[in-house]
Amino acid sequence: MARTTGRHRISRRTKVATGALGLALAAGTIVVITTTGNSPDANAGVADRSLFVDITKVQQNVPQIRNQRGGSTGTFTVNCGRNENGHFNADNFIAQPGVKMGAEHLHDYVGNLSSNADSNNKSLAKAGTTCKNGDKSTYFWPVVRIVKNEPAAQTNGTKDSDGNWQRYQEAQADAAAEKKEPRVDCKDVASELPADVPEQAAPVVEQELKKIDEQKAAAEQKLETAKNVDQEVVGPLTEQRKQALDRISQAVNRPGQQPKDFGQLAPCGIKQPNNGGVTDNGDENNEVNTEGTKEHKHKAGDPNLEIGINTGVIQRPAKVELTFRGNPTEKVKAMPRFLRILTGDAKAILNAPSKNARKVWTCSGFEDKVLMDKYPICPQGSNVMRVHDFPSCWDGKNVDSANHRDHIVHRQENGQCARGLVPLPQLRISLTYNIPRDVQQKGLYSLDSFASEKNNPATDHNDFANVMSECIMFRLVNCINKGRTCRE
Repeated sequence: MARTTGRHRISRRTKVATGALGLALAAGTIVVITTTGNSPDANAGVADRSLFVDITKVQQNVPQIRNQRGGSTGTFTVNCGRNENGHFNADNFIAQPGVKMGAEHLHDYVGNLSSNADSNNKSLAKAGTTCKNGDKSTYFWPVVRIVKNEPAAQTNGTKDSDGNWQRYQEAQADAAAEKKEPRVDCKDVASELPADVPEQAAPVVEQELKKIDEQKAAAEQKLETAKNVDQEVVGPLTEQRKQALDRISQAVNRPGQQPKDFGQLAPCGIKQPNNGGVTDNGDENNEVNTEGTKEHKHKAGDPNLEIGINTGVIQRPAKVELTFRGNPTEKVKAMPRFLRILTGDAKAILNAPSKNARKVWTCSGFEDKVLMDKYPICPQGSNVMRVHDFPSCWDGKNVDSANHRDHIVHRQENGQCARGLVPLPQLRISLTYNIPRDVQQKGLYSLDSFASEKNNPATDHNDFANVMSECIMFRLVNCINKGRTCRE
């Protein structure tokens, strides 16, 4: 009974959240989100004034890397909105799985609608999304605030946020239940395809991958009521995949070349929590907590799910761009589903000198100057920006690692991946903010952070979990490797 109830809750939550988002997008409104003031003993909320610098006085410091013959020059941009539905929480299911409000700072979310501390592969795959093309990946980053001298006493400006606490509790309960349930486990197909799929083969491959996505989703539903899993779920699904993979082989293989047999990817299994299945891809590390902080409690009555450490008026980005880019020296391969990627260091000051902190802060029109440990003051007509480039050199096997970093690392300075690593599409998340210039000059905006980091800009970071379907991922990789500019 509990499992059935949980599934109905997800369905209702997805419909409500998606509907509210649609109304917000249709209305074209720009909403400033505010939070209540903090208690007098708060220990974070305003950055030191010395951490601000005029961008026009900074020297150009972004190296220009030329694309080489054989490189992948296309881009694929996903439209997932600007968090119009007010999806906030202080969780991080990648670095702090299972720890409620453990991040101590608030995250903006776009994409997957269910992301919370207990999110897992099954709950993420079942959820809805804000992405227009159906991408269920989750993208999240700490919010930026304007810190005023007086408390901001207004409430959250998004209508849909009024039910955030209830939805948050429901999503966590559902995810916690689904974490204990079995799920269908199959090997990725898109990541095994050649980088140079012939033009005439692409429609066939995309059509068959769509079938494979649908077949797996149907098998997941059967699993919930099946009495004989092998006969009702695994066997039929494996046979369906064999047929689809045979059609892909016929489309992709070229005369005169060694044919590739994709049939080895057909078998599926049932993965129990922490063991079993047909893949051995490091997803047991999904349960590893690398930030080690304790749980915090939600401030009663606050629709943004605040915990009371950071203060000020939340600034929703005026523009969010989620763009996947190629590799300047070679073609890219598809990301495996459920791949986790981190960039930046949320505890860069505590970990100083931090090897993971990244330069991300700049101003529009000055993207050749990027700062790490300073907030930019932009000239009139220019906006504050955060540009996060994610690691894109993969070990070829694991979707996660014990420190959530070793399985995928940043490219070398020349743009190449180190020997033995697989080049994947590089995600760049660009966030643009309309922050008044006088606020910048007075040092009154800052990034949410752990209390120990005191809102230092060097602690900026960004997180991504790939939950794209095989079909979408194929389109993404094919677009990039063919040198096109695609937007969905």
